[in-house]
Amino acid sequence: MPLDLVIRNATVIDGTGAPRYSADIGVGRGRIVEIGKCSSLAQRIINADGLIAAPGFIDPHTHYDAQICWDPLLTCSSWHGVTTVIMGNCGVGLAPCKPADRDVATWNLVHVEAIPYPVLSRGITWDWETFPEYMDAAQRRGIGINVGFLAPLSPFRHWSMGEAAMQRAAAKAEIREIASMLRQSLAAGAFGFSLTVMPQHVGYKGLPLACRKASLDELRSYARVLREAGHGVIEIALTKQPSGLSEDEYELLDLLSSESERPVTWLNLRDRDDAPEAWQQTLERAAPLLARGCRPQVAARPLIVEFNLRNPFIFGSMNSIKPAFGDKSPQAQKELYSSREFRRSFESELARRPILRGLWDRARVKEAINPALKSAQWKTITELARARNASPLDVFFDMVLEDDLNLTFMMPLLDINEDRVARKFSDPRTMIGISDGGAHVDMLCNAGYPTYLLGHFVRTRQAITLERAVQRISSEPARFFGISDRGELKVGMAADITVFDFARIGSPERPEIRHDLPGGGRRMVTPAEGVEYTIVNGTVLYEHGAHSGALPGRVLRSGQQVA
Repeated sequence: MPLDLVIRNATVIDGTGAPRYSADIGVGRGRIVEIGKCSSLAQRIINADGLIAAPGFIDPHTHYDAQICWDPLLTCSSWHGVTTVIMGNCGVGLAPCKPADRDVATWNLVHVEAIPYPVLSRGITWDWETFPEYMDAAQRRGIGINVGFLAPLSPFRHWSMGEAAMQRAAAKAEIREIASMLRQSLAAGAFGFSLTVMPQHVGYKGLPLACRKASLDELRSYARVLREAGHGVIEIALTKQPSGLSEDEYELLDLLSSESERPVTWLNLRDRDDAPEAWQQTLERAAPLLARGCRPQVAARPLIVEFNLRNPFIFGSMNSIKPAFGDKSPQAQKELYSSREFRRSFESELARRPILRGLWDRARVKEAINPALKSAQWKTITELARARNASPLDVFFDMVLEDDLNLTFMMPLLDINEDRVARKFSDPRTMIGISDGGAHVDMLCNAGYPTYLLGHFVRTRQAITLERAVQRISSEPARFFGISDRGELKVGMAADITVFDFARIGSPERPEIRHDLPGGGRRMVTPAEGVEYTIVNGTVLYEHGAHSGALPGRVLRSGQQVA
């Protein structure tokens, strides 16, 4: 019987870390059936002479929970050779959700993931209520790549408790109901559950995201659901300092890991110029957790953010700016930013935020709408303050008001030192992730990290071997999440394959702007270079960057893969 597809003369990097070799790859019925010299006939042959064939890349941390409704290709992750994403991270999501609570779920995404409300209100299809129905709806609509779902704890608590979920711990009966819903979601194929305890994660009406109010007794009960199921993981947005691990944070990780007897992944282990040894110290401190299979997530791209004060997420951990959230009107925000009392409070808090230290010297005006402010573009706040003979604090807020809250800033924030970053993502105790694909669309786009890793750190800097880099973004996340039939190129595995030109693969450091969200909404995207073919479940999804028209992706179900 002829094969569906043969990739001929490829240089195979199989995802295990083993040395590369030359071979053909034969595909039939969505799986790899031959590796070697394929003499069988095939319906389609791809000539991969001079190209690398690798397992499709797996992104463990995305927020396409809403975008999946209007963009079945899940761009821009799928442009970069990613064939599987994990969604439902950080405890925020759209299911389960009763019809009366849809606005609550929508505003949670607005505040936590910085996706504009008009985009969400136009784009979310709401063809589900329960979490299993949400997973089924994704498959029914059709998807280009594979998706695995974590059950985000906030909507589960809101389903059971209403708005009280954002104000208090759950009572015993509520805990039982939430645990039962999690149990049903695990049985339906969820890959575990997620939560956040980060103070900047505020949602509807500026209240804490519901999972932040969960008690330790609650979390103990929910973790035991995973122990009973025998599969799944926990993801938690945890650390107040993005490279640290406080005593309380360690104890929470220990509780989740020991009570679930399952791996836990946490955010985030960033490199900081103000504390360059912090991430290494955290790894040493977390050694007992790491020995159980827990993994902090690290980035392979520098965190360079764009921000404005319509959505002041970058300052979300500061109490002084909390009144700017809570679905406030632009006029209410402008009144706040004009207040002398607010400015004094903001300045005092800013001095206690090491990550934002040097804000005035690092932040540059990227874009101004007001013609009178065009000359300010690409200048730092310090430079502008000097020109105006005023304090940087006042110049910052005054110019924001002069541009009617439209002024956009750009600032390098974290993971800037490439030598330290390369050591961090090469460390086997970490997991490469935190792309945030689908989120913070007006601030950044790091979903292109696989091609950036391969082009910049492997080819240009030679900081890690190609075999090791591919292993880090394919088989390692697959094994962590228990996806047993993906992440490697071997006979019997699902045919998720990325074919790329190593001489050209890459992505630009700075994203570009497109207005392709529902209603013409603006987002930042990162194009890919050098990805020649992306094959999902044996079907070509992209050829030379062009979509084939097929939607071969699947909703993956935890505990139901075939090795």
